[in-house]
Amino acid sequence: MAMLLVPGFMLDADLWRDVVPVLGEFGPATYADLSQDSSIPAMARRALGEAPSKFVLVGFSMGGYVAREIVRQAADRVTALILIATSARGDSNVELQRKKAIAGQTGSAVFKGLSRTAVVSSLHPDNAERADIVARIQAAGERLGGDVFRRQSLIDRRDERDDLKTIRCPTLVIAGEQDRLRSRTEALELHQGIAGSGFEIIKNTGHMVPMEAPQPLAAVMGEWLERQRAGR
Repeated sequence: MAMLLVPGFMLDADLWRDVVPVLGEFGPATYADLSQDSSIPAMARRALGEAPSKFVLVGFSMGGYVAREIVRQAADRVTALILIATSARGDSNVELQRKKAIAGQTGSAVFKGLSRTAVVSSLHPDNAERADIVARIQAAGERLGGDVFRRQSLIDRRDERDDLKTIRCPTLVIAGEQDRLRSRTEALELHQGIAGSGFEIIKNTGHMVPMEAPQPLAAVMGEWLERQRAGR
């Protein structure tokens, strides 16, 4: 087996730092770079260009949109799909207005780093004082910088709910117990829309599941992957 891991908005490979070592038997791991492109299809093409010939595909948050596009572009290369804390919905009116505001700003005005308030909103309430997690998320934002923030902020996310039925590979949908950025309803839409998919909730997490609960997440992923391997 091999894995291709796709991060979320203003995140990079560090997102998976504490998850991948637990999943060594399903490796090696390749990390998608979402920092260079301005659309979901372009991100998917770049990731495929750097990926193994066949792989288990893991997408987190915005990376879930990229992961599903990877499946559309190269379904024969994806042996299994894991979607974490993500959605199939298109941009809401609020998100469209936010994009319009960002598009109208100059480069220097767009990005001044990820605020602590914004970061904490992505965490379970019990993790709000986890300075280590907050620092990791902010550090990823600093590494990526303002140009990436602008590109990723303006990316079009279309409504894919009617397309979920076209996903044929084994799929697992994972939700954070108290995710305030992506609702339980959105996770269930994915689960119900992808035939035969599994569904798991990681307790004591908000949106940032791979950082808030890496070991429980890896355990759920590993058990599911082992069942897929045994089934083949």
